Amino acid sequence: MKRFLYVILIIIFLTFFLKACLRRDIADDKSIKNNIAKTEVNYNFPPESKNVVIDNIEYLQSQAPVGKFGGELIESTIGEGPKTFNPFSSKDATSSSLAGLMYDSLFTTSAKDGKIIPKLAKSYETKDGKTYIVHLRKGIQWSDGKPITADDVIFTWNDIILAGLGNTSTRDAVTIDGKLPKVYKIDDFTVKFIIPKPFSPFVRIMASQIAPKHVFEPITKQGAKAFDLFYSTNTNPKDFVVSGPFKLKEYKAAQRVVFEKNPNYYIINTDNKKLPYLDKLVYLIVGDLNNEILKFEGHETDVLSLRGSTVAPYKMKEAESDYKIYNLGADNGTMFIAINLNKQQGSNGEFYVNPEKQMWFGDKNFRTAVDYAIDRKNMVQNIANGLAKPLFTAESLNSIFLNKNIKGHERNLQIAKDYLEKSGFKYEKNKKLYDKNGERVEFDLYTNAGNTEREAIGVMVKQDLEDLGMHVNFKPIEFNTLVNKMTTTFDWDMIIMGLTGSPLEPHDGKNVWHSYGSLHLFNQRTKKPNFDDRLKFEKRLDEIFDLAALQTDFANRKKLYDEYQQIIYEEKPIIYLYSPIRIVALRKKFKNIYPSQLMGITYNIEEIYEDKN
Repeated sequence: MKRFLYVILIIIFLTFFLKACLRRDIADDKSIKNNIAKTEVNYNFPPESKNVVIDNIEYLQSQAPVGKFGGELIESTIGEGPKTFNPFSSKDATSSSLAGLMYDSLFTTSAKDGKIIPKLAKSYETKDGKTYIVHLRKGIQWSDGKPITADDVIFTWNDIILAGLGNTSTRDAVTIDGKLPKVYKIDDFTVKFIIPKPFSPFVRIMASQIAPKHVFEPITKQGAKAFDLFYSTNTNPKDFVVSGPFKLKEYKAAQRVVFEKNPNYYIINTDNKKLPYLDKLVYLIVGDLNNEILKFEGHETDVLSLRGSTVAPYKMKEAESDYKIYNLGADNGTMFIAINLNKQQGSNGEFYVNPEKQMWFGDKNFRTAVDYAIDRKNMVQNIANGLAKPLFTAESLNSIFLNKNIKGHERNLQIAKDYLEKSGFKYEKNKKLYDKNGERVEFDLYTNAGNTEREAIGVMVKQDLEDLGMHVNFKPIEFNTLVNKMTTTFDWDMIIMGLTGSPLEPHDGKNVWHSYGSLHLFNQRTKKPNFDDRLKFEKRLDEIFDLAALQTDFANRKKLYDEYQQIIYEEKPIIYLYSPIRIVALRKKFKNIYPSQLMGITYNIEEIYEDKN
């Protein structure tokens, strides 16, 4: 009950506060621009890590300056915390990032230039783009002392990924013309991957995390249900066997996640001592963005992502503070409104949340009217405090595949009303909007409670659409409840959400755009798609993502991905809002910090050390 009242009070406050400034002119705020300029970062990186052999063990040697061992770094995460620690079952960003600390992949992405660089594997080779030979490091170990070998790679791919256990996004992404890769063992430290035809994204996908066969195999034999429950948040930390720099030490629900260093980690420094430097890595589960700020202000955390109006005050105090501010450039993710176009559910036949609403939402003119009613510039000014840009594309603004021909548009209520009129919508004397059957246009708008940025966006969107005569019920709810609505019950109308992405590889979004993708939010299916007239554009999206991955020439891929962005812009099943600039504050006591527009601020966690002097 207290939580409910808290949310209501937030909405009431934001509604009155934001209405007061919703329509003000967008000023040229020189102080904000100066603050941005002062936070620019020169992206300096150490020399690339090297493969070295010591006592017949093939280590990866960091070339960053040698640091001090000991200490801890404390970060924060909003929401309710992780849903699982199983990296192969996770479907949310928090669970995936925390599991990623414990399980390394064969390769990773260079924070400097985005190229593929070694991790568990030391190298790979291909001659025809269809056969890949991966060479693993000899002598490296899991945290329990067992060797990491080709058997672990073969098992991970054949018995987990290709078998469809856990999150099937990777399996979906490597399905080529309906065929899956073949994975073979050549020897204990060499693996062969064979795919049907050259496939541009394959190396990045092949770099997936690897599971310890001796731990996971007994669970895979019990089936999908047992696998999804494995390494849950109730698991005893002592039971985890990992390959990453950190291992779970403690999990307190809704409070914190504590990791301790993995003593068997295979990355070393130039003194040939095993990393990581830090003894512990702690994540405080803070609930919402306001608590996140309070924790940083109280010196309970060491890292803070700054948003909107918080940037200028922190920048003003930086010189006399114990933190440094970093500008990471345009965000890799996207913020959007998803519109419910779901028509069927499982084997029970067609499923409509509400026939009238489906008539509206399935109407391209209605969706276009919604798009024209949204005041993105106002969001940029009043929520992001000018530290963002309006977004109209499905690719982030820093993507190398961004369709720059999509210029977007200004807010225009008259154009929005014209589109509604084309589909028979009309206004009564009370200026309220009705459809051609006389039904009042009213629907629900959801987002995850606790994310105050999205809650503020919701208040603005509600006002923007009510200017069109629509009645919008804005409802922030718990994240787990929201996910259940999106993926199970389909009981939602519109949702404000965000997704992370890769500025280097659009194919990572196949699970969002392909008709049977696990994150095809606006029209999810559990069986073979049937493309009706209102959604025939989905068929073309399927074709684009299948074709683009098979192109080896960048220009050819770019042309196809430009087309997919144009389709989303025109059809608007998802309406994009704005792209914030990522500004991060980090305590000055931490060294070996190499900010990356691609990877963030603490991606090289094994190299970071605490220097209290």
